[in-house]
Amino acid sequence: MTFAPGGFGPALRSDAVDPSRTNHAWATLLDVGPPERGRRRLHDRLAHALRTAIRDGRLVEGAAVPPSRALAEELGCSRWVVTEAYGQLVAEGYLSARVGSATRVSWSPETTPPRPRERRAPERPPIRYDLAPGLPDLWAFPRRRWAEAVRAVTGSAVHDDLGRPDPTGHEVLRTTVGEYLRRSRGADTHAGSVSVCAGATDGLFRTCRALLAEGIADLAVEDPGWRRLRDAATSAGLRVHPVPVDHHGLRVEDLGRTPARAVVVGAAHQFPTGTVLSPERRAGLVRWAREVDGFVIEDDYDAEFRYDHHPVAVMQGMDPSRVVLLGSVSKTLSPALGLGWLVAPARMSPALRAANPVATAPPVLDQLALATFLDRGWYDAHLRASRRRFRSRRDLLVRTLGDRVPKGRVSGSAAGLHILLHLPDGTGLREAVRSAAAAGLRLTDLDDYRAERTERRALVLGYGNISGTEIPPAVELLREALGPAVPR
Repeated sequence: MTFAPGGFGPALRSDAVDPSRTNHAWATLLDVGPPERGRRRLHDRLAHALRTAIRDGRLVEGAAVPPSRALAEELGCSRWVVTEAYGQLVAEGYLSARVGSATRVSWSPETTPPRPRERRAPERPPIRYDLAPGLPDLWAFPRRRWAEAVRAVTGSAVHDDLGRPDPTGHEVLRTTVGEYLRRSRGADTHAGSVSVCAGATDGLFRTCRALLAEGIADLAVEDPGWRRLRDAATSAGLRVHPVPVDHHGLRVEDLGRTPARAVVVGAAHQFPTGTVLSPERRAGLVRWAREVDGFVIEDDYDAEFRYDHHPVAVMQGMDPSRVVLLGSVSKTLSPALGLGWLVAPARMSPALRAANPVATAPPVLDQLALATFLDRGWYDAHLRASRRRFRSRRDLLVRTLGDRVPKGRVSGSAAGLHILLHLPDGTGLREAVRSAAAAGLRLTDLDDYRAERTERRALVLGYGNISGTEIPPAVELLREALGPAVPR
């Protein structure tokens, strides 16, 4: 294939000519360029040159392009190159070809409808301080240890580990998680009862589908409670019934007034109130599940972070045949890992598999990395360091609030990564939250987690992902936002 020195010549401007009506050389109009190492094949470059000329208006709609043989002779290439380029543009709608007629341009920039102007959302000021709950200390993620775990399993993974993954999770991680839950959370588990999932929400969705398949269509949830769990239940097809929470946890007596045969509860640390389900209500929940032939779904939400004494054991150990246990590393390591577990009663295992036939576990190498992270004691070490850091951060936040927001009352500070700041009735929290956001502070109203708004005013203040040096200025912005909102 031959090319003119320096390529086929410069392309013409859009106001130049219609080449079908002039004697102008097509090689000059179509700047295909000389062949270069690694560039696209010639027919692709010719199609690109023609497409660009049409888009730019240098080839107008209705103009005839040369016969393939004539253009091939002019460009010094095979006829196949031209027919391939024409065929591609016909398929894309830029050219039209009819038997017995010339191939013509069938597209014009003027006939293309203009793209609708996208409405830009109003720009929001950047968030300088984030007191919203739900995140751990992302700066403290153990990057070096995690990378070491990933390298270790990448080098040691056997051939079968790289095949189709088990939808219930790799046996190594299921065994390791079962041992960890028995040792640290007082659970009654074995490898066969543990499934690996993408987090607590994914685990709840799978469980709800299994409940629905078993004829349980009504689910009770805590009020206030984590909205994503409610959304997972409704998206799985269940009817959701909010049940109030007080300073002893879920009100079991109110649960009996609903048609629910399953309930989601944070027994060790309820979100967002921070309460611990009392021993009497734990026993009452187990009795209720047996009486209605139902299940308790225990969300073990950030219960590892307890500061006054050892973390409270899970309910699942009280009756493994009635309690489903959900957990993840989203609040201990990072939600970006997408790793969690579901511990189900043996009687529910067939329903879980049948109701979730396309469920997939997280990537196998990530699962094996977590198993290594647990086996080598790095997870326990990370939790110990995190508890010390969060306890110090919590103490600073509570102390600073006492100094600068004296009308507020703090609760739920014994565990977790957030506290509640109760404010006088009549406080305009909606306005305060908006005012704080405008100043660069993210806040969360407790009513955002309730089924219905109430007259009781409180903020949910997270301290997991904010540094100690940021707490005083963040509280100062909070004080300024609450100034006009708190009644005198």
